[in-house]
Amino acid sequence: MILTLTTTHKPATDLGFLLHKNPERVHEMELGFGQAHLFFADAREEAATFALVLDIDAVDLVRGRGEKDQGLLQNYVNDRPYAVSSFLSVAIAKTLRNALQGASKERQELAETAIPLEAVVMPLPVRGDQGLLQKLFAPLGYDIEIEQIPLDDQLIELGEAWSNGPYVKLTLRATCRLRDLLAHLYVLIPVLDKQKHYYVDRQEIEKLIAKGEGWLKDHPERSFIAHRYLRQKRSWAREVLARIDDDGGMRETEVEVPAAMPGVALSDDARVAELKTDAAELALERPIRLHDLRLDTVASTLLSLGARRVLDLGCGSGKLMKRLMPERQFTVILGIDVSSVSL
Repeated sequence: MILTLTTTHKPATDLGFLLHKNPERVHEMELGFGQAHLFFADAREEAATFALVLDIDAVDLVRGRGEKDQGLLQNYVNDRPYAVSSFLSVAIAKTLRNALQGASKERQELAETAIPLEAVVMPLPVRGDQGLLQKLFAPLGYDIEIEQIPLDDQLIELGEAWSNGPYVKLTLRATCRLRDLLAHLYVLIPVLDKQKHYYVDRQEIEKLIAKGEGWLKDHPERSFIAHRYLRQKRSWAREVLARIDDDGGMRETEVEVPAAMPGVALSDDARVAELKTDAAELALERPIRLHDLRLDTVASTLLSLGARRVLDLGCGSGKLMKRLMPERQFTVILGIDVSSVSL
């Protein structure tokens, strides 16, 4: 599987400073599932192209490492050794960590600057809607080019359904920050593939929120992205959707659930049926923000009870604490949350 990054921002060789990779060297890194090869295929002042080639060890995939049932595929006949998947996302995070974080010792100003970039990913499996690539990447401002990759020329005789598999060569072009491009790829590649090679736990929630900062909140397909990224764990996806909504309330196409089902948000009416009927109906009937109503009720109740010391477990970004701070009655207000992003 191959990822290439190209820029024409002059001097284009500064791409090496952003990626923390010397254009004159071939870099290699051992990963738990294979080896990553990193090098510059082109390094001129006018244009530079960086390549990340991932060589997957197919035998190790079957043997697995660590405990059983950790998400590793258990048979020998699969596309994991060559198809772009969550393996590439992990490789980006490990080999291009500083670039993904937007850090550059020598060119920090350039790291924060939008520059012309082109990314090519292949072979990328697209499982689902044929227009999925457009739905995911077009709202992010990319010019998209898609080239179908036939499974095998000999299969053409068997018909188009056999010769044209789910694999494509995807080219993305935009003027953007490198960190944003890498974050988009990191999140959306597993979404397109609909699989992950490792066990998905609650840490994936924090990864999605961190890598989705600045773009996932306003993406029209954010609910779909959250569900596919988290392997259809609905409660986790709802938690992500609730936490990335800065206002904590409803949008035009969202509904927030009352206190009986906290931390849940939906992105469209079609998913309302997934909730308890009474909770959905109550949320839809009320034009005001139920989240704000709950916080106001809690604050007024604490005042009426004469409370002086308040501990908010799961304080999020501190909306309740903000309501309590102007009141001189409270002498201690403490908030705790597992999310460093929210804090």
